[in-house]
This record gives sequence, C-alpha cells and structure tokens, in this order.
Amino acid sequence: MPITPAVVEAINNQIQAEFQSAYQYLAMSAWFHENNLPGCAHWMNIQWQEETAHAMKLFGYVHDRGGAVTLQAITAPEHTYASPLDVFRAVREHEAWITSRITELYDIAVAHRDLPLQIMLQWFISEQVEEEAVVDSIIERLQMIGGDGPSIYLLDRELGGRPGGDAVHSSTAEQH
Repeated sequence: MPITPAVVEAINNQIQAEFQSAYQYLAMSAWFHENNLPGCAHWMNIQWQEETAHAMKLFGYVHDRGGAVTLQAITAPEHTYASPLDVFRAVREHEAWITSRITELYDIAVAHRDLPLQIMLQWFISEQVEEEAVVDSIIERLQMIGGDGPSIYLLDRELGGRPGGDAVHSSTAEQH
C-alpha cells in the first residue's frame, strides 16, 4: 500500500519539528560556550547532531516510500537562559513535546494502517524514553549541586565526555 498524502504531511511536520529541535539545541550549545561551560556545549552539540539525524531518517523514509518531502520554516530559537539548570529544564520540556508529537504521528500511522511507519516509529519511541531519562538525570544532578555553583564544573567535565560529535567540538570539550 503506498504512503498516503495525510501520512506524508504528518511526517513532513515531524521533519520540521526535528530540525527545529536541532536548531534549539545548537542555540543552547552557543549559550553554554558563551558561559564558559564547554562540556555542556559539547553535550548540546551532540543533541543538535542527533536531532538532525532524526530529521534525515524521516526524510529518507518519505522518499523510500515514494512521497515528497516539503521542508518548512524554522523559527529563531530561544537563546537566553538564567542558568544551566534553566537550560536543561527547557530541554526536558522540549523532549516531552517531541515525545507527544511522535505519539501523534504513531496514532496517524495506525489510523492509516501504515505498518511500515509504525515499525519505524518504534525506534523513535524508544529513543524518546532514553532522551527524557538522560535529561531527568542531568536535572537531578544540577539540583543536587545547587543549579550553578562551583560543582557545575565537575558536571560540565562529565558532560564533555559524551561520545560523538566532530573532532573540533570534542577537543574543545576536553580542554576544560
């Protein structure tokens, strides 16, 4: 059964949301760089890369199924925050929003009897569970250290060790 126009539209909307997420995380990475937290910046840069990869996974899926990708506008992301804790709380809120969108897309796949999309979305659902758990853990540790006290530098160092990313950002994170 070919992919339906309604499913293509829903996936195109999710592609936009994934690219918007990437853009938001890149802005957060910039904020961390500007606030001398290169490890946190590295962590957010990896998030940016992951969200871009998610968008491209959906992009490829639409083409593999014979649909047409229609890219949508990306708005300017938030770029000012009060503290590292404020940033990670915004990440948690954003990841919950993405989870709700993936759930809605899954519901559309079920309604249109699109089994291939349902199967692919299982990966996204599992990924969102992991994303939310990791961010919750970071928020809990930030709360334990008081949000942005001197111990933030130890957490920054830990987050800078997150695998992934290009050599430029990895080496930047290792310098602290």
